[in-house]
Amino acid sequence: MNKEQMNGNIEGNTKNEVEEITVYDNPSYMRDTNEVEIQQKAEKEIENDNAVKGVPQDRPQWGRSIEFLMSCVAMNVGLGNIWRFPFVAYENGGGAFVIPYLLVLTFFGRPMYYLEMCLGQFTSRGNVKMFESLAPILKGIGYGQLIGDFSVATYYCTLMAISLFYLIQSFTSDLPWTECRDEWKTNPFLQGKTCVSSKSVNVSNNISVCSSELYFRIEVLRESPDISEGLGIPDWRLALYLLASWIVTFLICSKGVKSSGKVSYFLALFPYIILFSLLIRATTLEGSVEGIAFFFLPQWEKLLEAKVWYAAITQCMFSLNIGFGTVTMCASYNSFRHNTYRDAIIVSILDTGTSMLAGTIIFGILGNLALKLNVDIDKVVTSGTGLAFISYPEAIARFESVPWVFAVLFFSMLFILGVGSLIALYGSASTVIMDSYPHLNISYVSFGTAVVGFIIGLVYITPGGQWIFTMVDFYAGTAIFFFMNTSEIIIIAWWYGIEDICKDIEFMLGRKTGIYWRMSWGLIIPVALLAVMVYFLSNLEPLRYADHIYPITVEAGGYALFAFGVLQPFFWFFIELCKRKRKERLYSEVLESMLSHESWGPKDMTENTAWREFKQEARMKRVSKRRNCLVDKLCVLIGY
Repeated sequence: MNKEQMNGNIEGNTKNEVEEITVYDNPSYMRDTNEVEIQQKAEKEIENDNAVKGVPQDRPQWGRSIEFLMSCVAMNVGLGNIWRFPFVAYENGGGAFVIPYLLVLTFFGRPMYYLEMCLGQFTSRGNVKMFESLAPILKGIGYGQLIGDFSVATYYCTLMAISLFYLIQSFTSDLPWTECRDEWKTNPFLQGKTCVSSKSVNVSNNISVCSSELYFRIEVLRESPDISEGLGIPDWRLALYLLASWIVTFLICSKGVKSSGKVSYFLALFPYIILFSLLIRATTLEGSVEGIAFFFLPQWEKLLEAKVWYAAITQCMFSLNIGFGTVTMCASYNSFRHNTYRDAIIVSILDTGTSMLAGTIIFGILGNLALKLNVDIDKVVTSGTGLAFISYPEAIARFESVPWVFAVLFFSMLFILGVGSLIALYGSASTVIMDSYPHLNISYVSFGTAVVGFIIGLVYITPGGQWIFTMVDFYAGTAIFFFMNTSEIIIIAWWYGIEDICKDIEFMLGRKTGIYWRMSWGLIIPVALLAVMVYFLSNLEPLRYADHIYPITVEAGGYALFAFGVLQPFFWFFIELCKRKRKERLYSEVLESMLSHESWGPKDMTENTAWREFKQEARMKRVSKRRNCLVDKLCVLIGY
């Protein structure tokens, strides 16, 4: 940008004022200097982007605004709360985990959720196209999120398949996991231990294992205690349930938000009926008070352990789907003026409440199991992804009347929670494809995605599948998203700028952004994520499953998956440079690829024009205050 052109746009500015604009103005607005030329290029870019690059003018929207809210509830109040939260809390000391989790949720989870919701609605794009419109080199962040999404989707559907297996087995008056079986005596999982029936009275030894855990590992998973001999053959029973799970998901998503929005009411509300029924039963079990106390009573010394904070951050990502791109995807189908602030607050509160509800149920049951097995609560069961399929069935077996009815309802709920979580991950992948190739039929895209997901999911239902499950959950479901979240907040807060994103939100929603949001986005979240990233990299240990260290050849696959996701930003940065065929200096090419597309902003032409005028006026007011750089940054953080 040269000064003569700037003076042609801003009359009356002195030379020093023009220099101030150069210092304070965001780089994304410095590509052109003539305002008319900027607007013409912007309109042309938006037209091209809408027609070709993936934001068609007739982009579908939610049938009603309540459908968006219900879809968010179904997406976020799902397996991350009922399945993952209890076992993460269990692994990190119960009450030692709850306080860090609530603090992380307040200063990381809710602000990031609101930010992603605003980004999707403001641009009307999925995560890949949203990042690309911000700057061409950034779309690799979206692709990194997509790899994590699809990895999680494949094993979420496996959880749904296991839930269907339990559901079918529950249609009997004598639930099959309540009694020990003679054929289990020779199984490696029972060597040196005693099987205790779910219906038996208290025992007095500490080398016992409950029948529900053995049923899960031996009868359902047919799990191998060692992966060194290979994965084995997929179990045909679970393969059928896996196929059924993907068929259900495909049918719901085959028409995009038009079809998924209609079922969101049921997906969001039905699980609470079952949860409150289980809560009543869990809290009336003998020993439940001790278990619930273990969950809520803080262990203050644990607050100084970095691993607890790391677990809290990663669980918060999972629980609210932060950094997955799913929140951005869902919000991109909103109308431009939809009240995302209200929805973000509602969903985040419901998410927290559901996590606490699930934790209370699980730890109430664990307290009862600890009393029955005569062991400490933290040694009741082997922690891991199967905890929900051990503790919940154990509690249901203790129901005095018609336990099979509660079993049917519970596993139906678990399956429905899986559907709610999966359609968001599945829809995110389909949205990325449709944004890039809008001429494709959404039904064909959904079908192809489901087929690929089913084929990959077969790996998890082999005898060694739980080893792969745990590995993918750590390297893709945790590590990739952690790095993508760190990249996302640094790009939005420090590169695009807090003032700019807050002005975008103000234009869209008609409300100013307060100090809580600004401080969280601009300071607390980036610094905290960078600090935890240092901890993560400096404390990497060999991955374990059921106290067994992974063979190096297997863990190498986890590192490869992690690298494939994390290196996406660098890969697409290189691709972007290779696409530029003009013979210019490399520095110029890199600089141009870092500048914002003219298509960044509202999709609607009228809104886009008004937004650019609004931003120009806001920049003029900001420059007129003539603050030095440090003071300006501080004022931006506090919203002054």
